[in-house]
Amino acid sequence: MWKKGATSMSESEHVTEQQFAKDTLERYAGCEVGDFHSNLLLTNFPRYVDYFAQSRSIPIIEGSMFKVAHSAKDDISILDFKIGSPAAALVVDLCSFLPIKTSLLLGMCGGLRRRYQVGDYLVPVASIRDEGTSDFYFPKEVPALANFLMQKAVTEVLESQKALYHIGITYTTNMRFWEFNEEFKSRLKATKAQAIEMECATLFSASYKRKLTLGALLLVSDLPLNADGVKTKRSSASVYDRYMADHVEKGVSILKVARGMQEKHVKGAYHRNIGMGPTTGL
Repeated sequence: MWKKGATSMSESEHVTEQQFAKDTLERYAGCEVGDFHSNLLLTNFPRYVDYFAQSRSIPIIEGSMFKVAHSAKDDISILDFKIGSPAAALVVDLCSFLPIKTSLLLGMCGGLRRRYQVGDYLVPVASIRDEGTSDFYFPKEVPALANFLMQKAVTEVLESQKALYHIGITYTTNMRFWEFNEEFKSRLKATKAQAIEMECATLFSASYKRKLTLGALLLVSDLPLNADGVKTKRSSASVYDRYMADHVEKGVSILKVARGMQEKHVKGAYHRNIGMGPTTGL
């Protein structure tokens, strides 16, 4: 006898990974997968989605986890996936089933060099995997590298706009409250990383595994190794006010440059993004 609330075993057995990704993304994003455009901005900051939507007079959509907006004019969707490596892994796993050509993280990081200033940009070429989640994708000895084509597009845009930026390696950690942990800080300094954040290693590893063309442009939002450089509520608000619009618009420009590179078959894109291989698109 069928009991109320029971789930059919035969029904669950026939759910494919692709269908599961579609259903999960639609629940979490609050929209249909067909609403997503072929270029994707990922961010940790709902205010970035607000700016993108307001500047383009398009609606904001919120699901049970993500906040998104879709610009048909730009052929770009933006998605706030919240904070941390598990969320970063999830968003790549889900979005890798979409026919996305280019994707870019607009994130923030703590700068670890004395010469860095709040408001500088950092172009991460790789990330130290100390967050744990990337272990589900590759063994420890596999490096977490940003996509070459995307980072080439990032630097081209920054150069053309004469922006101040640095190139280096980030340290990805799940330990958010580390600024007063001297043992952690000593280990961090020993790595010689240029910045610290919470998502890049996971995003780079997952996107490599899933063949999602993904890069990153990070904004130096604080200088946590300096005595007066720890991010506060007030300093965080100042960063948004001063740099958010420029960060988002640079991301839009980068995606468009990356698409142009793909059309010219510049090395670095996955074959499925340039019409040379199968796609897992929903």
